[in-house]
Amino acid sequence: MTLKLYAHPFSSYCQKVLIALYENDIAFEWRVLTPDDAATDAEFTALWPIRRMPLLRDGERTVIESSIIIEYLDRHYPGATPLIPFDVDTALEARAMDRFFDHYVQTPLQKVVFDSLRPVADRDPWGVNEARTRLDIAYAWLDGKLAGRTWATGGDFSLADCSAAPALFYADWVQRIPAECANVQAYRQRLLARPSFARAVDEARPYRSYFPLGAPDRD
Repeated sequence: MTLKLYAHPFSSYCQKVLIALYENDIAFEWRVLTPDDAATDAEFTALWPIRRMPLLRDGERTVIESSIIIEYLDRHYPGATPLIPFDVDTALEARAMDRFFDHYVQTPLQKVVFDSLRPVADRDPWGVNEARTRLDIAYAWLDGKLAGRTWATGGDFSLADCSAAPALFYADWVQRIPAECANVQAYRQRLLARPSFARAVDEARPYRSYFPLGAPDRD
């Protein structure tokens, strides 16, 4: 039975799962969530009333949350690129780095983006400044962590890199990675060159006008 992915190609958390699907050439049916497709939206809401993308449907099984979806795919649809390392300690490292990118890169970048969508009178400049500071701290920590590494765990491409790719892609649009974080800049470029992420980025290009802060003319 064909997997169904309820998602949108411009969403960072959806791209995270798309990377995993594309890495291992896993067939799936797109269920693109858009404001003008009420039927698909109703399907999605019935499956997951919390309404947070992405959602994977495998037969009668519903899998939520991007990290869990990737673990599910790795277990049930394994391919040439294992995304959860076989070594137990390296697997813990991959999961820890996945949490780092979700909590300490994605969360502050989304604070800045979502705040820009509020009416001016309801914006939170203190919170936005704090989020930008948190991104700078995360960049500095990550720069040290990546020294001498090609991928996030120091080993092969993994769950952690699926998480890192869209997180750093959009974070750099919100708060530029500083020149002194050369390891992070180089890592972001390696991620952009990875065929699975390059495909996800290209599929999202038609939606760049949606980015509320204005998508930069690069990447």
